[in-house]
Amino acid sequence: MNLIEEFNAYRAKMNEKIMAEDNKVIKRFFNLDTNAYSEGALDVKTKEMIGLACSMVLRCDDCIKYHLGKSHEAGLKKEEIFEVFSIAMIIGGSIVIPHLRRAVEYWEELENQ
Repeated sequence: MNLIEEFNAYRAKMNEKIMAEDNKVIKRFFNLDTNAYSEGALDVKTKEMIGLACSMVLRCDDCIKYHLGKSHEAGLKKEEIFEVFSIAMIIGGSIVIPHLRRAVEYWEELENQ
């Protein structure tokens, strides 16, 4: 199983377990998150780029993978992704570099699918 399949399978399995608990607050948060990235005044590509940059600055590898996948689905190109990476580096500083490495690896997997 490659990085993408492994990440998506684990995420789906755990989200199913979480949702099975029928916790109203968690379900509402998940719904809010989903709706925040829906088309609105900003298009989906822009929202995913914002989510990716924020995830890198917050150093959340799962979030980075998720937003890279969604960015790929939204049609972002490598050049656009690297501009997002550069913004995240400026905002987050050198502590973002290890996450940048993993993000580049994951993006390459997405491109090679």
